[in-house]
Amino acid sequence: MEKLDLVLGRVLIPLVTPFRDDGAVDVDTLADLARMVIDRGYCDSIIVGGTTGEFVSLSFEERLTLFRTVREAVGGRVPLIAGTGAASTREAIALTRAAEELGYTVAMVVAPFYQKPTQEGIYQHFRAVAEATRLPIMLYNIPLFTGVNIEPSTLAALVRLPNVRAIKEEAGINPTQASEFALVVPPDFAVYCGDDTMVLQVLTQGGVGVVSGGSAVIGDRMKAMIEAYLRGDNATAQALHLQMYKFFRALNQSGRVNPIPLLRAAIGMTWREVGPPRPPLTPATAEEKSELARVLTEIGVVDQGTRA
Repeated sequence: MEKLDLVLGRVLIPLVTPFRDDGAVDVDTLADLARMVIDRGYCDSIIVGGTTGEFVSLSFEERLTLFRTVREAVGGRVPLIAGTGAASTREAIALTRAAEELGYTVAMVVAPFYQKPTQEGIYQHFRAVAEATRLPIMLYNIPLFTGVNIEPSTLAALVRLPNVRAIKEEAGINPTQASEFALVVPPDFAVYCGDDTMVLQVLTQGGVGVVSGGSAVIGDRMKAMIEAYLRGDNATAQALHLQMYKFFRALNQSGRVNPIPLLRAAIGMTWREVGPPRPPLTPATAEEKSELARVLTEIGVVDQGTRA
């Protein structure tokens, strides 16, 4: 069976969801954003309705609107991955089936959140979703936000399901777990890094690429870093990593755990405004924007004259 990374590539960008000032989804800007990350060569695949897209703040119908909008805007240009995770198994199945009907390439399904199920509950949740669709499934492990971890033993059971083909591992919370995963999965299974700051570390542990929200701003550099590492040019890879790290660090100013509000600001500085996040997330402050602009200028992403 062909490895899923041969289909999806190395850099997978989860799109932010643009909002208008009244909080409604801005479908026109979403379509343009999807086209932009492709036109600039920032991504190999696009993820719609992931964490970066604030799916937990969207209704079921709004999530379907995202799927339809991006499919109509860029369908066929790059593989499309639908974020179909939900706290309830029933809703995750319904979203995954909708993505399949719309012609998506893969469904990315986050571990069930808030309810803190047992490992058996996590296994049964993913099994039910996988058995309800013909789409390949990318599991999504992000204990920082879900409150549960997909343990290696649970992954070992899940990979026996024929369409469970990949996992996005939020490496920052479990820096060595990618290695544990690599020990229990078959050769055709793909492990993607879910933390922009940990890509090189996960590549050395058997990872194949990254799911990177920040690549909507610096996707060319992320691709260049991975390519440098793969050809054995570690000095260039390290230099690019440290350069990008300054940007990623700037997304977590003021004690923010969630980088989405400042990522939105960075997209506004390097492309165009995508609106504020939905509450309870709060927009970037003037001080945060100033520091973000300083960093983007320092690493050469924006010119002095374009600073906010």
